[in-house]
Amino acid sequence: MNYVTFVLKRAFHAVFVLLGLSLIIFTVSRIMPGDPVRLAVGSRAPQWVVDNMREQMHLNESIPVQYGHWFIDALRGDFGVSLVTRRGVAKDIHEFFPATLELALFSAVISLVGALILGSLSARYKDTWVDNAIRVWSYLGIVTPSFVFAILFVLIFAFWLNWFPTIGRIDRAFDIARITGFMTIDSLLAGNLRAFWDAVVHLILPACAIAMGPLAQEARITRSSMADNLAKDYIASARALGVSERRIMSRYLLKPSLIPTVSIFGLDFAAGLGNAFLVELIFNWPGLSRYGMSAMLSKDLNAISGVILTFGVVFVVVNVIVDLIVAQLDPRIRLRAAKGS
Repeated sequence: MNYVTFVLKRAFHAVFVLLGLSLIIFTVSRIMPGDPVRLAVGSRAPQWVVDNMREQMHLNESIPVQYGHWFIDALRGDFGVSLVTRRGVAKDIHEFFPATLELALFSAVISLVGALILGSLSARYKDTWVDNAIRVWSYLGIVTPSFVFAILFVLIFAFWLNWFPTIGRIDRAFDIARITGFMTIDSLLAGNLRAFWDAVVHLILPACAIAMGPLAQEARITRSSMADNLAKDYIASARALGVSERRIMSRYLLKPSLIPTVSIFGLDFAAGLGNAFLVELIFNWPGLSRYGMSAMLSKDLNAISGVILTFGVVFVVVNVIVDLIVAQLDPRIRLRAAKGS
């Protein structure tokens, strides 16, 4: 029962976060300089066309009234019509979001697995050349933007070595029906293993470019947490009982050391969704981050609100999931939450 209460409290807080986010994003998008209708219809459009569109979008009314109209429609999954694509924003999100999510999930797997391996090696060989090399690489990975890695990967692995493709999600020779929107899954559902491998190959470079920064940060945090726990009494007791170092690292040390790594991993994953626009631009990846950036440059109000709210929902959901995972790793958190309730 205490765990159910913990989950319900997190979900309750998430609802208010999303309400606040929707209000802030809607207000900011409306007070940005420039006339979005005029940008959409062009400078040569007659004034009556501009006036009609402004009336249809309720732009002649006060911001609270506009928010009320928008919020009621958003609850029904209707974010309005994009001023640029002339399609429903919800339809655009449905088309572009799976590409970004697939890229983010692939990069998240790379960053988490790499961070656990490098962090564990760095902690096990603390203050040796292995530890120093991994720490230097971690500092470089943290301070280097993802688009720099993307450009380097394109130059080295695509143009110089010619190992990977650089454009799109899959070769045009493959005609894969859209089912889930995830190219890897849809190719498997179609029973086309060649298309599946081609989709994976297209994912590798952009996913690695996005993963480098989170991987470096999570490796440092894993190393720090494991190094601190190595000094704990229970580790000394295990060593005194003759437990092997490999068993200590894998069974007794890794789980309690994962808590800060998992917390940062959730933030990195959610942030990577919105920060992928430059990488998507470099690799011509048809994702939601790139679509959202185009909407901002065009001051496409409905698209801006819909995209940012979508990323906000993902961010909140990921944080709730991370809280639940951390609570499973550390029962003390559930006990404190239960006492607080």
